[in-house]
Amino acid sequence: MRRRPNIDDVDLTLADLFALWPEAARPFLDLGILCPGCPIAPFHTIMDSCREYGLDEDTFRNAIVGQLGAGR
Repeated sequence: MRRRPNIDDVDLTLADLFALWPEAARPFLDLGILCPGCPIAPFHTIMDSCREYGLDEDTFRNAIVGQLGAGR
């Protein structure tokens, strides 16, 4: 049986993130980042997006986790 990925896993792809936690797309969309639906999402991670868009990874990751709330 495959273990459910962890939101804190640095190797979690954006495609998996959005598939498992669709509400995680909100912080991306709020900043105008179109990673949800992007054909590169199966290959990029949160870290990759932060690097690409010049975001602080800890701050952005906290925004994503905050969006998920207690359902984490």
